[in-house]
Amino acid sequence: MADMRLIVAGAGGRMGRTLIQAITAADGVVVAGAVDAPGSAAIRRDAGELAGLGATGITVTADVAPLLAAADGLVDFTIPAASMIYAELAAKAGKIHILGTTGFSGENEKLIAEAAKRAIIVKSGNMSLGVNLLAALTKRVAATLGEDFDIEIFEMHHNKKIDAPSGTALMFGRAAAEGRKIDLATRSARGRDGETGARRKGDIGFASLRGGTVVGDHRVIFAGPAERIELVHKAEDRMIFARGAVHAALWARGKKPGVYSMADVLGLSAF
Repeated sequence: MADMRLIVAGAGGRMGRTLIQAITAADGVVVAGAVDAPGSAAIRRDAGELAGLGATGITVTADVAPLLAAADGLVDFTIPAASMIYAELAAKAGKIHILGTTGFSGENEKLIAEAAKRAIIVKSGNMSLGVNLLAALTKRVAATLGEDFDIEIFEMHHNKKIDAPSGTALMFGRAAAEGRKIDLATRSARGRDGETGARRKGDIGFASLRGGTVVGDHRVIFAGPAERIELVHKAEDRMIFARGAVHAALWARGKKPGVYSMADVLGLSAF
């Protein structure tokens, strides 16, 4: 089978450059194009040079539509507004869309579901193997322990991150809520400040810290009477997310249109 041809969105950003490196190093995939926002300093630059790999002849452009015609898929770790445009264009072209963007609104989610009627979308707030395994464990532990164990989710990221809680923290929150069979939207506690009163039994709490160059630290805490269980993941390099995205792209090849998760990719859906 021919190498899978992937376009990298947000090619000038830190994650975009890491994706170019990961795709170049992996077997079975090649960088088929690179795009960034109009006005970005990356436009008209060589994608390989941006990623520290030397010239590749692939120039960063703002126009993804012509590239999609000759590609198999698009890998997108950008921002919700850009991802909505990419989702529609990938759906129109019937291409694979690997979606690692976080911070989507409810309306965004509806548009993604609509696009998935025509495209194969693998969507995850975090594409690392370790994080997705931890999410499966979180669901299992939450289902096993009763409400005597309070669930708190802590996350810390670099000072440039624009959304909170992180997509990964919300992934853990959804996993815990599924394990407890509750609705996260109505049972989450965020941004405690001042005299908040006692903790409401059964809620899932979130705490978000920002600073420095932290790639991503997450901790799911189950705090019970006289004992505490903690599930911890520390990301040390963005490459773990990029490698996961490449793995997801190769897995998605030949799948039917729809929205898939990394749990599907890694066979953890039934865990």
